[in-house]
Amino acid sequence: MQYEKADNTIPTDETLRLGKLRYYEILSTPAESAFDQIAQLAAEIFDVPNAGIGFQADGNMFMKAQIGASISLPLKNDTFTFFASTPIRSPEGYELGLIYVADTKFKPAEEQQLKMLGHLAGIVMEKLESRIAIRRALRAYDDRLHVLVHDLKNPMTTISLQSELLGRIPGIDDKALLIAGKINTQSKKMIDNLNGILSSARKEANSFKPKKDKIDLKEILEQVKRELNLPLKHKNQTVFIDIEQPIEIFADPDKLITVFSELINNAIKFSSVGKDIYISHQTSDNEVTISIKDNGVGLTEEDLDKVFIKFARLSSVSTNQENTYGLGLTTANALVDIHRGKLWVESDGKDLGTTFYVTLPIK
Repeated sequence: MQYEKADNTIPTDETLRLGKLRYYEILSTPAESAFDQIAQLAAEIFDVPNAGIGFQADGNMFMKAQIGASISLPLKNDTFTFFASTPIRSPEGYELGLIYVADTKFKPAEEQQLKMLGHLAGIVMEKLESRIAIRRALRAYDDRLHVLVHDLKNPMTTISLQSELLGRIPGIDDKALLIAGKINTQSKKMIDNLNGILSSARKEANSFKPKKDKIDLKEILEQVKRELNLPLKHKNQTVFIDIEQPIEIFADPDKLITVFSELINNAIKFSSVGKDIYISHQTSDNEVTISIKDNGVGLTEEDLDKVFIKFARLSSVSTNQENTYGLGLTTANALVDIHRGKLWVESDGKDLGTTFYVTLPIK
């Protein structure tokens, strides 16, 4: 795949748009048959030899799929006589790129064809959304597994050392010596296996452990609110953050941004137009609890039992036909668990709203 010069038009909030585009991990990636098939379908709908899918970033157009001749944007008048395109928009409304069709021969574009091109743009966006949801969930679960494996190593090492010391006790009888030796041998095998798992984890992502940076939770929440500004505007919703002072804890900022993005975005999707979202906090001992309360569709008792199970089928549905993949809350739960925290939910029932709570250690 290659870059082509793109239009110089700058969206009103280019920083957030580029951040959303990079979030999907689509730039500078190899070709994928699914995108080629969508471009091919677009070409067949318009009966043209040229079609493609491109994403605009940093003044360039990254071509993810291309059928026929390459194009340069902005389009030169003498390149193609016929050219039609429709933007690829994120669920928040950011224009990430376009899907186009082109021909050197002039032909009229029928309204039905243009409508179908718009549907194909929606399919491209759907693929990006589902793919990144799966990737994020897998990474979160892998990280949680690796942290658990690391924690399991410590007691296994203790068992190995204690069994070795037991075998060295003067006057120990033969039966006890045999048992101590077997415990020592098996515990060392388990430690070797755990080290193998951790070694693979480090090769995959350098480190599976969350970073321990000093961060301000209030600023994390404000950042997430800014990034969700467009969907909030679309549904005439406001997020009220009732936190006056900084809340400083030691945690991984990127992982917590993911956690609160999932939770606040979930509140947006499952709340009706004009229904606001309220965020507050409580601090006790060495932990802080953030609550995210909405006045949305609520959850039944049955829903509450399975809300953090991946691909769980819940009775609640999004209020504006927003896509849900059954992975966002499981991803958030895994990332909170990595921080030695706790994520839980409360609801009084259908149409009575939902409150998610995130408890995190301060240090």
